[in-house]
Amino acid sequence: MATTDKASTRDRLLDAASELFYREGVSIGVEALCRTAGVSKRSMYQLFASKDEVLAASLARQLPEYETQLAPDSQGAGTPRERILHVFERLEKASSEPAYQGCPYLAALVELKNPQHPASTVARGAKDWMKGYFRTQAEDGGARDAELLARQLMLIFDGASARSGARVETLDGLTVATVTTLLDAAGVT
Repeated sequence: MATTDKASTRDRLLDAASELFYREGVSIGVEALCRTAGVSKRSMYQLFASKDEVLAASLARQLPEYETQLAPDSQGAGTPRERILHVFERLEKASSEPAYQGCPYLAALVELKNPQHPASTVARGAKDWMKGYFRTQAEDGGARDAELLARQLMLIFDGASARSGARVETLDGLTVATVTTLLDAAGVT
């Protein structure tokens, strides 16, 4: 029974952390986190050494869903070009949702500004995964310089995420058209 209670408490903390950190930012206090999760601070500190660890664990727990939402189901789904464009189609779709506030991993990196922070490490890992995904697709699609193209695609993804999350820009086909031009110039099929 105690194992179930701990798992439930841990899940509630991570759910609350995901929601609050995304909506309010990483500066949310332990009191608000515990109140939202419906757990005591004592319970939180029995499971995690710090709020920083809660943030890192909540970001790590979201990573498989994040990857699944953006990348096609398998490497066999379409051409490399279609797989890259799929990421940007998904970004455009997500950005049209009222609750969208940009990429949670980019937000964590920008807000924390500390590369040694445990959540920065997780967030950087998410960004490295995406860059690696783009590089692999670019290589498979015959890009002249797959590493450069992957870096360019990351700039477009992160810039579009930030601008649409801040409600400065609506994407409505903008990223797909931009990426299509970039893929054409790089020779990706």
